[in-house]
Amino acid sequence: MQKTIQLRVKPEEAANALLLISILSKAVGVEQATISGYQILKQSIDARSRQQVWINLTVLAFVNESPSNRFQDKVEFSTLPQNAKEVIIIGAGPAGLFAALECIQLGIRPIILERGKDVRSRRRDLAKLNKEGIVNPESNYCFGEGGAGTYSDGKLYTRSNKRGSIDKILRLFYQFGADERILYEAHPHIGTNKLPHIITAMREQIEQCGGKVLFEKKLVDLVIENGLIKETITSDGDRFPTQALILATGHSARDIFTLLKEKSILIEAKPFALGVRVEHPQSIIDGIQYHCAVRGPNLPPASYSLVEQVSERGVFSFCMCPGGIIAPAATAPGEIVVNGWSPSKRDNAYANSGMVVQIDLTTAAEYLIKMGAISNSIKSLNDPLLLLDFQKHIENKAFEMGGGKQIAPASRLVDFCSHKTSTSLPDASYLPGLQAANLDLVLPPFVANTLQEGFKAFGKKMKGYYSNEAIVVATESRTSSPVRIPRHPDSLQHPQIKNLYPCGEGAGYAGGIVSAAMDGQKIAQMILG
Repeated sequence: MQKTIQLRVKPEEAANALLLISILSKAVGVEQATISGYQILKQSIDARSRQQVWINLTVLAFVNESPSNRFQDKVEFSTLPQNAKEVIIIGAGPAGLFAALECIQLGIRPIILERGKDVRSRRRDLAKLNKEGIVNPESNYCFGEGGAGTYSDGKLYTRSNKRGSIDKILRLFYQFGADERILYEAHPHIGTNKLPHIITAMREQIEQCGGKVLFEKKLVDLVIENGLIKETITSDGDRFPTQALILATGHSARDIFTLLKEKSILIEAKPFALGVRVEHPQSIIDGIQYHCAVRGPNLPPASYSLVEQVSERGVFSFCMCPGGIIAPAATAPGEIVVNGWSPSKRDNAYANSGMVVQIDLTTAAEYLIKMGAISNSIKSLNDPLLLLDFQKHIENKAFEMGGGKQIAPASRLVDFCSHKTSTSLPDASYLPGLQAANLDLVLPPFVANTLQEGFKAFGKKMKGYYSNEAIVVATESRTSSPVRIPRHPDSLQHPQIKNLYPCGEGAGYAGGIVSAAMDGQKIAQMILG
C-alpha cells in the first residue's frame, strides 16, 4: 500500500529517518515495522512562529511493499542521423544548452557557438579576476560554458510556470548530476561548486549525440538575404551556413545588441533594475528569520525576500544568497559590476542580496541629459540602446569611485542611508577588495534615495536588518537585459528575420536559470514545428 501524508514536523525530526518513520506510522495508523520506506514529495520551511520553526512535508509512505524508484523515467538521448536538420545556437548558457538538449530529442542537430571558454579554462580567468582584478572580456562570470548561470548559485525557483515544464527542467538537472533535493524543495538550488560538473555533463551528452559545442567562437556578423540569415560569422573568420539561428547570448552581450542595431535589425529598450548588493553576517539573518540566538544544525541558512514602494518606485531584493559571497561580474575593464552566489552547503559566513530599483527609459534619459553623459552612439531619446548606455555609465562611475583592479565602492548600510562615507568597513566576502565611498556619488539620486528609504522600511519589517554591521556594495546592475529583441508571440521568430529566434535573458524573455531553460526548450519545439 502507498499513502500520501501531509506532515508538520520539527527540523530535527525531518532530518532523522527513524524519527520520521515513527511519525509516519502514527499518521498512517500502522505498525512502524510495516513502513518499508518513504519518499519526500514536497518540503518547505515555516518560520512564522516565534516559538518553533516547522518543516512542512508531503511524504509518500510505502506500507508492506518495496519503495518504487521515482527517478527511473530518465530522458533518453539518441544519436542524430547524418542528414539531421541543423540549428545554430549562439551562447552556451541555460537557454542555449537546454535548447540544444531539446533539439536532440526532436532530431535536430544543435551547433552551439560560445564566445567564452569551457568550464575548466574559465576557472583560471575567474581566479585572475578575483585575485588580480584582471577582466577578460571573453571569459568571466558572464561569458563561458554555462553562461552566467554556472556561477550564480544555481537557484532553480521560478514563478514562470506557464513558460513550460518546470518539472522537466529539474529532472534534467537531476539526471545530469544535481542532488535529488531539487525535485521536492520549495526553493531548490544546486550550488556554484556543483554546477560546473553538471554543465560539463550536459555538453558531453550533446556531443555524444552528434551535436557540436564550439568555444571561443564569438559572433561578429550575419549574412542576411531576403529576410533570412544565410551565414553566421565568428571572430576567427569561420562562416557557418545557417538554416535557423537561436540567439541566446545572455543579458551582458552588449556587442550583439550593437551588431543588431548596426544591421537595422529591430531591437527595443527594455526597463530593468539597478542598485547594490547588501551583505549581512549570516547570523543576523538567521536570528531575524528563525527568532533564535543561534541557528540549529538541522536548519539551512535563512534567506529573505523584500519589496517596498517608495514614491511610486519599486525597490526589491534580487538573487538572495544565504551563506554566499559577492563576486565581481564585470565583462570589460573600467567597470564595476557585482553579483552573488552560494556553494551547495551555503556555509559561508555572510548573506548577500541584490537590492535594486526599477529603471525606466524616461527617467534614465533625463538623468543622462542632466549629467551630459549621453554617448555619441545614441541618436535619440528613444534609442534602443539608451538604457544600456545608462547601465554602462553607472558601472563606469563605480569603477572611478573604487580603488582600481575591481576594488568596489562600498559603505556600511546605516552610513549609506545617512549620506555618509564610512570611516571603516567590516569584513566582507568580496575578494577583490572594497573602498569606502559615498555611494550618493555613484548612484543616480532617484536610485540612491529609493534604496535608502527602502532599507529603512526593510529594517521595520525585519528587526535588526537595518544595521551598520551590514555593508552595501555598488553596483548590482545586470539583473536583466536593458534591451529586448522582439519576436512574434506565436512563431517566436523575429518580425524581420524569419529564421532568427531571440531566446532567454539576453532577448528579454527570461529572468533566471529555469525560465531561460524553458524558453530554450520552447524555441527548439517551434523550430521543429
